[in-house]
Amino acid sequence: MASGAAADGRAFEVTLRIPPPLDTELAVADGKVTAPDGTLVAEVTETADAGPGVPAASLAEAQAAAKAYPGFTDHPFPTCYVCGPHHRDGLRIFPGLLSDERTAAPWTVPPDVRVETMWAALDCPGGWSALHIGRVYVLGRIAVAVDALPQPGATCVVVGRASALRGRKATVDSTVYGPDGARLATAHATWIALSDE
Repeated sequence: MASGAAADGRAFEVTLRIPPPLDTELAVADGKVTAPDGTLVAEVTETADAGPGVPAASLAEAQAAAKAYPGFTDHPFPTCYVCGPHHRDGLRIFPGLLSDERTAAPWTVPPDVRVETMWAALDCPGGWSALHIGRVYVLGRIAVAVDALPQPGATCVVVGRASALRGRKATVDSTVYGPDGARLATAHATWIALSDE
């Protein structure tokens, strides 16, 4: 999690320098995230905002979109904690396309929801708004503002939208809405294609 990030509406930005190692304790100090061997993994800064957000979708729209989630049949990372269909104890957010090119998915909030959980929930729904075009993208930078945490067990709606596709870069936005339609968190991210296809 970004050093200092809380559910208070402040926005923080994380820029990944290498793919974060899994199952590894990372150190956070002075805006830098490092692996045990000292390798710089990411840099963290407080930022002005986390993007404009994405207009809400209804729960029914999100449920219908999720049934057509392209990752069920073609997923570059099927064990992804957020959207991987093979990660049984992950967040299981399966964003499908709406008719206006937004992505949407329902999300059942886990019992141990924290600010870090919200960051994760915002990640892939934005990414799939670019991934659906057939290229494999990975997260490069994300800015997040969390206004409030949902209640454990609540059903939220997560929406995403690509705002720009230029060369290998996809700029995307995502938003988590609570069961009452309140905006809980928003993100603005840059994803990088793994090839120039």
